[in-house]
Amino acid sequence: MPKHGKKFNDAVKGFDATTTYPAAEAVQLVKSMSFAKFDETVEAVFKLGIDPRKADQLVRGTVSLPHGTGKTVRVAVFAQGDKVREAEAAGADLVGGRELVEEIQGGKALDFDVAIATPDLMAEVGKLGRVLGPRGLMPNPKAGTVTFDVGKAVEEFKAGRIEYRNDRYGNVHAPIGKVSFSDEQLDENLLALSNEIVRARPSSAKGRFVRNLSVSSTMGPGVRVDVGKLL
Repeated sequence: MPKHGKKFNDAVKGFDATTTYPAAEAVQLVKSMSFAKFDETVEAVFKLGIDPRKADQLVRGTVSLPHGTGKTVRVAVFAQGDKVREAEAAGADLVGGRELVEEIQGGKALDFDVAIATPDLMAEVGKLGRVLGPRGLMPNPKAGTVTFDVGKAVEEFKAGRIEYRNDRYGNVHAPIGKVSFSDEQLDENLLALSNEIVRARPSSAKGRFVRNLSVSSTMGPGVRVDVGKLL
């Protein structure tokens, strides 16, 4: 078992890790057990009833959180022509076409959180698969990051639209805000994310879809959520 510091141990006194709590109470617990000196991110983890080895059971998409994530999102756009100006006007942090692809191939730092590309540049962006793929930055139509409507996409991701996807164990990890958020803001973000995850259920998934759900802060323990009362 990993050893925890005194602050962690003091924070979790009286907390029962085996108990399942209503969502609002779980959020309150997460906030009360936050002890770090920085504004911790609050994350939700869904354990899904899918077989991640099967292509038709993968869960991936985007959702707009009502109150955003509390994080400043840096957006890169691969575009050309008028779409460059559209992306810049929407607030994109990095915009370019083939020259940007070449710069990244040459070792340019990936100083962005989301990458958006117009369909006509995907052949070029595809060359960056080995660089962007492992970091979860490869543009994808399912995630709404391959589109000609770059202005709208940039604005949405800047405003709190997030991408989610299952990992190889069938879990989905996603931020729902910061510890400094109000209880209501975290509750509403969690509900929006949960509803979207359920909507994205693959038709081939059998049995109970959301097996477990927990919320935690960056440094805190996971608090189990009563899925039945949330969804």
